[in-house]
Amino acid sequence: MKEMHGLDVDPLTDIAICSGQTEAFAAAVFALIDPGDEVILFDPSYETYGGCITMAGGIPVCVDLDPPHWTSDPNKAYEAFYCQNKSYNIEQVLVCIINYHRKLYGIKTAGWRVGWAIASACIASTIRNIHTRITDCAPAPFQEAVVTALRIPPEYFELLRSDYESKRDFIIKMLAGVGFRIQFKPQGSVFVFAELPESCLLSDVEFIKESIKQAGVVAVPGCRFFHTMPPSDKRPPADLSYQQRYIRFAFCKSDATLAAAAQKIAGFSDARGRLKLF
Repeated sequence: MKEMHGLDVDPLTDIAICSGQTEAFAAAVFALIDPGDEVILFDPSYETYGGCITMAGGIPVCVDLDPPHWTSDPNKAYEAFYCQNKSYNIEQVLVCIINYHRKLYGIKTAGWRVGWAIASACIASTIRNIHTRITDCAPAPFQEAVVTALRIPPEYFELLRSDYESKRDFIIKMLAGVGFRIQFKPQGSVFVFAELPESCLLSDVEFIKESIKQAGVVAVPGCRFFHTMPPSDKRPPADLSYQQRYIRFAFCKSDATLAAAAQKIAGFSDARGRLKLF
């Protein structure tokens, strides 16, 4: 934390070691949110965030990020503070922002189920208290393994980042070649959020079903990452049709797997290289 973010953290009081980022988020939410608290949640977002807030008794207040670069409009966030009810004010809001900055395309430890919630001592203590009631302990052998991983020289992570950038560029080129529209290149994720070809009349869910049946290629429909609230008298309706036009592809795969997927997708492309069945 000191090297990457310039933060002075006391390891004995300011860190809660959890079973991965998902549990760290859940423990933080359960520790800090009271029933009826409204929580600003950027949309799209990982599917478990809204669920954790709801289970804690909180009320997710979704703020749409604008495609295709998923930028935030400060006016939307400002309006979200006041559009829900008359008693809504800043003091009643907990703003949760998940930041993957400096993820460096991972340490190839995804799935180890070790993550950290870092906060001031009083908050970290509350999170640890909840953590012991959820999973009790992150896997001890993997904690030892993470210590080894964190001591690896930085040159390894530069090579790892280069490897993942190569995989990212490969899948983007492949998807763009068959008509997907990708206007935002991931900077720290192992996923590509690709817009369906303009000529494709299927929804994201329909496309995935056909992709599985016709090519054996599995991805995730983008609609599961959107949680936008329905319009109200204070929140006018908006065109949300784009929420069914995105597919999430993972590129944290072996080169052989990515090449096989590219070959299968090419198998149902027309002479121009465009998807012919969708």
